[in-house]
Amino acid sequence: MELRTLEYFLMVAREENITKAAAMLHMTQPTLSRAMMQLEKEIGKPLFFRGKRKITLTDEGMLLRRRAEDILSLVSKTESELRKEDHELIGELTIGCAECQASHLFLPRVIETFTHLHPKVTYDLHTGNADLIKERIEAGLIDVGIVLEPVDLEKYEYVRLPYHERMGIILSKDHPLSQKSKVTSKDLLEIPLGNVRRNLLKSELASWFKEDYEKIHIIETHDMISNTIPLCAQGICAAISVEGAFYGHSDEKVTFIPFEPELANGTVLIWRKNRMQSALVKEFIQYVYHTLDE
Repeated sequence: MELRTLEYFLMVAREENITKAAAMLHMTQPTLSRAMMQLEKEIGKPLFFRGKRKITLTDEGMLLRRRAEDILSLVSKTESELRKEDHELIGELTIGCAECQASHLFLPRVIETFTHLHPKVTYDLHTGNADLIKERIEAGLIDVGIVLEPVDLEKYEYVRLPYHERMGIILSKDHPLSQKSKVTSKDLLEIPLGNVRRNLLKSELASWFKEDYEKIHIIETHDMISNTIPLCAQGICAAISVEGAFYGHSDEKVTFIPFEPELANGTVLIWRKNRMQSALVKEFIQYVYHTLDE
């Protein structure tokens, strides 16, 4: 399977039409069709449902699309790192970002000053929870990631960031609980809730709720709170979340109420242990240390 063939495949997947994809690739339609049939033959499974006007992906096609995007992204990143000149830092730094204060407050400050020092560096930011960020670090698709504890750090080097995230709920400003300064587990027994999907965080919440955990009414689960904010704004549910995820939504029809007793988690910047890092990644990590020492 050649990289060029993967590029052809992605173009067909995006255009959903062989003729349009061939035009974008500056090749003939029969040539592209043969390349896709040969790809299916190599894989041994169909990748497309071929309609009269539109091509859609099979389950195998959707999997290959995700993997092809990752592979080509990694190739591009590697080529950029290898082309850098000895006297300057150049390339793309890929950063995973949890929805938290460190991503909203600390990271922009670091990037702003790092960019002044190294103007040819670009940034590719990926938002995700700790599980997704770790998975992409393992695959070599993310260089460093900001994640919320609790998180298994055995495979990672890390530096703790000076932010502690209070847990609480995000809910409509019209909700009766919105007037409270803090909420207890008893307050949450009678209302529909959105809950986090991460198992480690769910275990922490179970310990906080104690015997009430089995009584709460979960109607929705989420990886990223941004997908749940509209439900909260409409009063459909109150979403369990960290306070930092509320940044960027404070002007909407929702508010954040912390837990009582307080439940808070630390924030860490992680990168893969025992892996050769590019000069760019090493310099960025050192600059994070420098910023924390200021």
